[in-house]
Amino acid sequence: MRQLILEAVPESYNRYIRRKIWIILLTILTTFLLAVYAINAGSAGLSVKDVVKTLVGQGEERFRIIVWNIRMPRILSAMMAGVGLSVAGCVTQSILRNPLASPFTLGISQGAAFGAAVAIILFGAGSTTNPDSVIINNPYLVVIFAFLGSMGSTVVVLMLAKNFRVTPEAMVLAGVALGSLFSAITMILQYFADDVKVASIVFWTFGDLGRASWRDLTIMSVVVGISLIYFMLNRWNYNALDSGEETAKGLGVEVEKIRLYGMFMSSLVAAVITSFVGIIGFVGLVGPHIMRRLIGEDHRFLIPASSAIGALILLASDTLGRTIISPIVLPVGAITSFLGAPVFLYVLSRGYRR
Repeated sequence: MRQLILEAVPESYNRYIRRKIWIILLTILTTFLLAVYAINAGSAGLSVKDVVKTLVGQGEERFRIIVWNIRMPRILSAMMAGVGLSVAGCVTQSILRNPLASPFTLGISQGAAFGAAVAIILFGAGSTTNPDSVIINNPYLVVIFAFLGSMGSTVVVLMLAKNFRVTPEAMVLAGVALGSLFSAITMILQYFADDVKVASIVFWTFGDLGRASWRDLTIMSVVVGISLIYFMLNRWNYNALDSGEETAKGLGVEVEKIRLYGMFMSSLVAAVITSFVGIIGFVGLVGPHIMRRLIGEDHRFLIPASSAIGALILLASDTLGRTIISPIVLPVGAITSFLGAPVFLYVLSRGYRR
């Protein structure tokens, strides 16, 4: 009997692992199919045949411009931004041991937007040629200032966690307060800026994927790719942290170092994404919680799963915003906030019930 149990355990564990892998693969497949639909969806009147011919280099010139210059950068940027924000939220929730933590709820995204506003107004890093066209003259300067703004929020949260031993709920409240502070300062900067600079700043406070270019996508892909590699290399450390700080230290994990580097990488991801596509809220909160429900807390699978669901959520939100009242395009930040706010309230109420 004992031998049968010992033989059954590995097989049941393998089935459990295979189920997680299949969920991740199914999410990736769904994202790919949605991306194919998103290329065809919109007010331009493209047919599936036109899209296929354009993708293989045989379409008309106007179709080539629509597909390769407008829709492909937008779709790929939505997927990449979703991956980055979701995995940043996943890791932030783990290292702070707070289910409500994410770049948006901790004020990191708002800090990044404030930094971008400073670069635009004081250093002329952004301009606009017409109301529908925002140009980043110096993307590296915007990213640097956005990162500095996001790190300001990160440092305050880490200081509260380390020096004052505040509760997880208090950390989120501190993040909300910091987000409001950064948003208020950004509005004050807009008040004293001229019309051109105000038009440039509104893009970052709005959250929109329509102006992302191939250059922006390349920079986001590099940063998100590096962060994913780093997070996966530390997956066992995050698993140890889920058992508590003292347990993790007992297992040899350098808790403070892992927490500092994890917040640093999460802030960098949020800063880069925010500086190109604006504030997109709640993706980093919703995505990890959906996957925790489906595959559990093991970061070996939770990190890639959160990446996959983040890409799916943001791509679906952007596609919905482009098609729901076409030809009017709704900003993706409004769609994700509409989706994420009820989830935030649910997680908050669930935590207090416990």
